[in-house]
Amino acid sequence: MDAVDVIRTKRDHGTLSDAQIDWVIDAYTRGVVADEQMSALAMAILLNGMTPAEIARWTAAMIASGERLDLTAITRPTADKHSTGGVGDKITLPLAPLVAACGVAVPQLSGRGLGHTGGTLDKLESIPGWRARVSNADFVAQLNSVGAVVCAAGDGLAPADRKLYALRDVTGTVEAIPLIASSIMSKKIAEGAGVLVLDVKVGTGAFMKSVEQARELAETMVSLGTAHGVRTVALLTDMSTPLGLTAGNALEVRESLEVLAGGGPADVVELTLALAREMLAGAGRTGIDPADALRDGRAMDVWNAMIVAQGGDPAAELPTARETHVVSAPASGTLTRLDALAVGVAAWRLGAGRARKEDPVSAGAGVVMRAKPGDPVVQGQPLLELHADDPARFGRALEALEGGYDIGAEHEPTELVIDRLA
Repeated sequence: MDAVDVIRTKRDHGTLSDAQIDWVIDAYTRGVVADEQMSALAMAILLNGMTPAEIARWTAAMIASGERLDLTAITRPTADKHSTGGVGDKITLPLAPLVAACGVAVPQLSGRGLGHTGGTLDKLESIPGWRARVSNADFVAQLNSVGAVVCAAGDGLAPADRKLYALRDVTGTVEAIPLIASSIMSKKIAEGAGVLVLDVKVGTGAFMKSVEQARELAETMVSLGTAHGVRTVALLTDMSTPLGLTAGNALEVRESLEVLAGGGPADVVELTLALAREMLAGAGRTGIDPADALRDGRAMDVWNAMIVAQGGDPAAELPTARETHVVSAPASGTLTRLDALAVGVAAWRLGAGRARKEDPVSAGAGVVMRAKPGDPVVQGQPLLELHADDPARFGRALEALEGGYDIGAEHEPTELVIDRLA
């Protein structure tokens, strides 16, 4: 095999053979295929696409590049959730303990934020003492004892994806649907859960801007999961407006605790319950209403046990930013639009996110939304509250918010869950 021949095949709109795919993924993982060669192949895939058979083989080769977790020792059914990323998307935090409280184990390998989308691990690391790294043995033990683990993927899981993900980020090929689908699904299939529920975001704050793009990605991932024996369902959900009332790390943990205590913003509760019901149904736990576990405190009990098991102190004070800046409503009326991308970029510039994967993040930085679309506002009232450790960051965050919201006469409500694919 030769890397240039593989590149030429895809460049010239050809179909890669199974042997070509197996070889190029293995050779790239071992360093035989250079980054510049894989960059060229990734761009050819972005421009010319892949057939369903190519995507399936590419995903299988990514899985085969590393280990697969063995969850056969788990005493209850297993279900996982994956979100394609958004602004204020803290759903994993209340969802994992909620589903575990209903009798289904949740093995959740999560990631860090990049750009305007937040990362679950960054949020949890704002809890004093909490650690993202869990050994395979402790992972299985915690699933049996607590019922939920949210942690970083080990180095042995789909190492081809780790290399390729970093490369896509710096070569303008992140948006290639075959590569997005295979990246997500190779890790999730290797993780070993029996059920997978996908939350595919669509809108300004998501990677998929149109429903058509999101549906194509969802259909591709559902097909991949099903082919590998994982019961897979996808929900298309709106990300034109941020989820909840906070975007930031410790800010989102506080909001998640409100949900686990039986309160919290209506949209966060709605999506948490929708995903929980899908996970429970896939695992055969029908007739259980997860809302009960929020009301009676069982989900909060699992949260506390999950945090303690990974070295965290659930009673500790969460970090707060040193400085705040209030954005006031410029007019009276109804808030008709609050753009997710604008809020996400503002939170990122305040220090809640990172431009490169090695950048540090501020635990306390972010945006608190004092109103959401549909709410009445009065001129001069607080609309957004910016939190940062360094006040010099406020200027660039305010630039991101320019044109990011509208105040008018009336607001047309939108559905949070747009579609379901199985």
